[in-house]
Amino acid sequence: MNKRFIVVIGLMMLVIGLAGCFDGSTDNVGEDDSTSTSSGEEENGGETTKEDAEDKILRLNNSSEPGALHPGLAEGTHDSWPLTHLFEGLTKKNADGEIEPGMAEKWETSEDGMEWTFFLKGDVQWSNGDPVTAHDFAYAWLHALDPNVGSTYAYQLYYLKGAEAYNSADIDNMSEDELQQLKGQVGVEVLDDQTLKVTLEKPTPYFLDLTSFYTYYPINKKVQEDNATWFQEAEGYVSNGAFKLTEWNHKENIMLEKNDNYYDKDLVHLDGIHFVMIEEASTTWQMYRNGELDYVYPLPQDVVGELSSADDPEFNIASDLATYYYNFNTEKKPFNNAKVRKALSMAIDREQLVEFVAQGGQTPAYGVVPGGINDVDGDFRDNGGELFEMDVEQAKQLLEEGLAEEGIDSMDKVTILYNTDEGHQAIAAAIQEMWRKNLGIQSKLENVEFQVKLDREKAGDFLISRAGWVGDYVDPMTFMDLWVTDGPYNDANWSNEEYDTLIQTAKTTMDPAERMDAMHKAEQILMDEMPVMPIYFYTKPYTVKPYVKNMYTPINKYSQFHYANIEK
Repeated sequence: MNKRFIVVIGLMMLVIGLAGCFDGSTDNVGEDDSTSTSSGEEENGGETTKEDAEDKILRLNNSSEPGALHPGLAEGTHDSWPLTHLFEGLTKKNADGEIEPGMAEKWETSEDGMEWTFFLKGDVQWSNGDPVTAHDFAYAWLHALDPNVGSTYAYQLYYLKGAEAYNSADIDNMSEDELQQLKGQVGVEVLDDQTLKVTLEKPTPYFLDLTSFYTYYPINKKVQEDNATWFQEAEGYVSNGAFKLTEWNHKENIMLEKNDNYYDKDLVHLDGIHFVMIEEASTTWQMYRNGELDYVYPLPQDVVGELSSADDPEFNIASDLATYYYNFNTEKKPFNNAKVRKALSMAIDREQLVEFVAQGGQTPAYGVVPGGINDVDGDFRDNGGELFEMDVEQAKQLLEEGLAEEGIDSMDKVTILYNTDEGHQAIAAAIQEMWRKNLGIQSKLENVEFQVKLDREKAGDFLISRAGWVGDYVDPMTFMDLWVTDGPYNDANWSNEEYDTLIQTAKTTMDPAERMDAMHKAEQILMDEMPVMPIYFYTKPYTVKPYVKNMYTPINKYSQFHYANIEK
């Protein structure tokens, strides 16, 4: 994203390519660009320490400052990556992406799938030594659902009976007793310290997957009630995962240390994880080459292309369950017009973007649901197919018609908002040039910090914004329910009654075929209306030093280091 001309490679290549042949070559890495580690004392986020030479401290980059290291308030990967190492839910995912016991040692479900009973391990503790109990899970879920808290991700708990009614309560016109009554109707019940009973609104095939997601993590009730801002600083921070938070220099770095109260501590080999927060991918790549970082994701896009062709043993491309897309603000002209939105989408060449700009094995996206999710038969994406295509002539016609309908002669002052990152900048610059060449549209690029971008999207303060979504669980619904009317992540501010009805059908039907059919139809409506413009389906290209062992990368998560080791 921002500031640095990988666009000299990415964009110049694109301009040449759009004029005729696309040259996919990049400058070769020189002899001095070695990826070997530095000898002697290693640098830790820019500061040389002897401790890193002795302790097993894994060093990586989190790209931006977390918005909230609180399970009920987190809402992005800049939050969730540290959180997944600090906390643990009832379940967790192994290296194969399969669900296995976490805080719960086992569980049972009723024949109709409406009730789940989780039995917690007897030896689980918080980092401060308090026992982790079923009360902590019930408290955390109800806290996130409390309408006074304002948790953006509370909707992920709506699968619980009565959860949506409680979270959506009109607290301005309701007594405290009425609110507490709604709270008491939420389907989570503590049977004893080690037993949690959950009642769902309807059978949910992916509910067990959800219990490994961060909104379902527990929080320590006493800590939360004693200090409502406990999660904003390292001092007083309490978690229940493999690591604990010991240092947080805001917008600079976060230090996690091994949690000796973790039940699986004997299998945790790292002494700590040190996250630096640097937005520039070129800077983190240089730190990696200098031996200051052990793992880097994301990588600069020109580097991805170079490492791919060089067959570098430290370079890996993991699969992902994620979509890269742009939001159109449908409440602002001319993006309130579907013809204009579709014209812009049909005028970009996704194949050239992934091959010559992104360069990480990504797949061009002509829908919003990526591959890797089972349909009733086969893969959901394969069955859904490509829901639109690049067609510059039709795009020109649609743009002309759409602008005329809005009483606008031409488009100018179009701004693409993106969070600072060289990769996002390269994609935006390429799309900017495609729109100029194919549609005669002049646009500007604006980069801001990630959290600033999120805040501006929520406030509707944008025209077009770069976005991405990583599936919270492995089901099409983790993408499809994003754009229901007034959905918390419907930053396009789009509404379609038929779409809402189809999503509701998919959430309530007991028939798997009817459920998938409803989501396919909804996705077609979404692409016909184009409030969001899919660009590609992510992969996760990363580099990791050969001495880092036993890390793993589940399909819908960043790389996990709970059981990783450093063997130099």
